Amino acid sequence: MKSTGLATSRRAFLSLGAAGLAAASLGLPVRANAIATKARIVIIGAGAAGTALVNRLVQRLEGAQITIIDARAEHLYQPGLSLVAAGLKPASYTLSQTTDWLPSGITLVAENAAAIDPVAKTVATSGGQSLTYDFLIVAPGLVLDHDAIEGFSLDMVGQNGIGALYAGPTYAAKTWEAAQKFTEEGGIGLFTRPATEMKCAGAPLKHTFLIDDIASRGGAAGKYEIHYTAPQAATFSVPIVAEKVRMLFEERGFISHMQHKLLSIEPGQKRATFEKTEKDAAGVEVKSTIELPYDYLHVIPPQRAPEVIRQSGLSWADKWTDQGWVEVDQKTLRHLRYPDIFALGDVAGVPKGKTAASVKWMVPVVEDHLIAAIEGREGTEVYDGYTSCPLITRVGRAMLVEFDYHNNLVPSFPGMIAPLEELWISWLMKEVALKATYNAMLRGKA
Repeated sequence: MKSTGLATSRRAFLSLGAAGLAAASLGLPVRANAIATKARIVIIGAGAAGTALVNRLVQRLEGAQITIIDARAEHLYQPGLSLVAAGLKPASYTLSQTTDWLPSGITLVAENAAAIDPVAKTVATSGGQSLTYDFLIVAPGLVLDHDAIEGFSLDMVGQNGIGALYAGPTYAAKTWEAAQKFTEEGGIGLFTRPATEMKCAGAPLKHTFLIDDIASRGGAAGKYEIHYTAPQAATFSVPIVAEKVRMLFEERGFISHMQHKLLSIEPGQKRATFEKTEKDAAGVEVKSTIELPYDYLHVIPPQRAPEVIRQSGLSWADKWTDQGWVEVDQKTLRHLRYPDIFALGDVAGVPKGKTAASVKWMVPVVEDHLIAAIEGREGTEVYDGYTSCPLITRVGRAMLVEFDYHNNLVPSFPGMIAPLEELWISWLMKEVALKATYNAMLRGKA
């Protein structure tokens, strides 16, 4: 259970953007005195998780040797991709420089992590360096396995009715080019999601709702169909949210194809092939293939841990074996076999938590347990699976869905913002406030 203080901080975090950046550091706990240490800390990944943590650590530790490894010159604001893919923001909205967010006093190795030896406690880089650590934070994000979709390649995005917003800002902008044609001309819109765990599981729904809303007010009005496909049995992992989405689908005339896994596409014929799973009279699963036509197809590929993680021996051996997420305690995010290793963000092998809002609540937990380990004591903070999804349902309307490991709704504004109502204020959180709160998080100020 979260303490009242953490719940209050969550509300403060979500309201930062609305209050303005000038208030970004107000209402936060006072930092403890800096701890003197010579600990060697290596962080793999300068995305949201790694950057937020390193900014907090430099305020807590004095004398630590902190190294962050990431070859990416640009920092990607991933929550903005769904807005770019709906023509609501330019691609540049999601981009900044990695170095803009990193504090002084640390070492940036602008290379990729190539190998991890958790026994020798070393990380090898793509440039041939070998870094020794006392504590390792793995936060490299995840990889998109586009090759798993036969017949698909990224150079198709934006052409012949194909979109793929997850692939990055350029592809999100190209996705809008394809989607815009659909919203003007109509036809069959086919929206997919993968069988694997994925970052922001609400994103497939957001894109579906947004493109439908835009099409309903454009040239395609009355001339299109929306088909939503998913390998899962429900549209959302939280049952009460899934039921709300089902009701919205019914209200808006969407056609659902549940337990349909995208296998391949034939762009020339504008046809997609799915593996369909059903149960026979005896309750035994039966699989078959089915083809569905499209005029606009949105592809979200399977998602997995980076190869360096899957080859390192850090992954779960009995869970997500095809995906490779890091084996950690779901409450502390500490590795179960290597206590000097923590995982943060998308790569962490926990039941929930692949969103930027989740990172916000993961980072203080890892910070607490890392500081405690340096001091030779046990940490106390707990991550309860907090995940937030501002689920856009129309341009100007969204549901602020927040939940935990147990599928409990954990609203930050109880009595003020109903989590399952389509509200303008929830849209404002996503479209305006979220980026300011995200930036404050990167700076270690939220």
